Amino acid sequence: MKRRYLSLAAAGAALCLTAVTLTGCGAVGGLTGDNEVTLRVVAAEYGDNPQNSSATYWKNLADGFEKANPGVNVEVSVYSWSEVDAKVAEMVKAGKAPDIAQIGAYADYAEAGKLYTADELLSVKTEADFLAPLADAGKVKRVQYGLPFVASTRLLFYNEKLLTDAGVIAKDAKTGWQPKSWAELEAAAKKLKGAGVPTPFALPLGREEAQAETMMWMLAGGGGYTDNEEQYAIDSPENVRALEFLRDKMVGQGLTGPVEPGKLNRQAAFDAFTRGEVGMLNGHPTLLKQAAGKGVKFGMVTMPTADGTDHSAMGVADWVMAFRNGHQKESGKFLDHLYEAQNVTAFTSMYDLLPVTTTGYRAIQSGTGTGSAAPQLKTFLDALPNARLYPVGKKSWAGVSEDIKQNIGKTVQPGGDPAKVLEDIASSARAADPR
Repeated sequence: MKRRYLSLAAAGAALCLTAVTLTGCGAVGGLTGDNEVTLRVVAAEYGDNPQNSSATYWKNLADGFEKANPGVNVEVSVYSWSEVDAKVAEMVKAGKAPDIAQIGAYADYAEAGKLYTADELLSVKTEADFLAPLADAGKVKRVQYGLPFVASTRLLFYNEKLLTDAGVIAKDAKTGWQPKSWAELEAAAKKLKGAGVPTPFALPLGREEAQAETMMWMLAGGGGYTDNEEQYAIDSPENVRALEFLRDKMVGQGLTGPVEPGKLNRQAAFDAFTRGEVGMLNGHPTLLKQAAGKGVKFGMVTMPTADGTDHSAMGVADWVMAFRNGHQKESGKFLDHLYEAQNVTAFTSMYDLLPVTTTGYRAIQSGTGTGSAAPQLKTFLDALPNARLYPVGKKSWAGVSEDIKQNIGKTVQPGGDPAKVLEDIASSARAADPR
């Protein structure tokens, strides 16, 4: 989907700070017997409640794999997106890396020589089925270590009723709202505020996915995390102006609701949208099902840009990687199982995300993809080929992303200094990636 969407982001935490551990056959260690192996897998939570927790998917996947592969047990731990990357980092630092991790970044581990390559793990059929842009995004120095898991692009969601009641959309309008510029976005937010909407525009710059929301605004302003040479350009004039717009025009005019953006997480914003409290917000495909499930009538449009001209949209892909723990054969078999068509479909259908394989992409294009929102997913799919991803091929990206999560919210506070904050983040990024 990353971010790399293609960095999906992904959805928030159904289980907050608690991990769900799924252990196959009662195995708890690396070796469970003379001829048995336990694969330890860490995965991210994409659900927003216990009923649609990702733990269910991983349990079914592990059960099916164990039945087909006697002697190989699978132990899966599922963590929220707000903590999963840090959990894996802690495990690696402690010398207890999982065999397989499904998280947000891989390059730092690849650069450190801790990962198997795709060639060392996957069958030819599995490796060849990845969408080329995503496979390329998984490479470090032209060697693929990161395996795309799911992808998404981002669109601007809006509540049709709230915008109609506020006069943004005419009551007899036969077509949806199509804002092109930030000025139109600001004007709509002012009307929503005047109509008493609690949060005209939700701006989640909290730790869960601040790096995604920030990148969307940077791209829409003509900037981005990197320049055309793929060097860090976090403190570019375009990026500074984007955050100044948010500080002065959106936050400064009280258009982003009662929660300080730096303390608002993505899932909390999604939840408020499904309760009818938010007029507009940037969202990924998971919000389709969440909003429809609560009866919210919504529209989706491409993110408006600073001047109304077209700029690249953000795409996100989340990643799978296998650590060099001595279980190369078993990890490869499990990953081939993970990428079987029915298993890919099972996950993407559960959360209305985009597939990372050619077979899955064609299924949605042709209208044969499964899932309640399959037709609507085409809108996201159309943005995929030209989307900009996080610079996940840089080993420094994980640290830079964490820096953004911790500090970007300060830029839009009253009196915030976007230029200074971005300069500090950029200096650290360049020092960590001196190329």
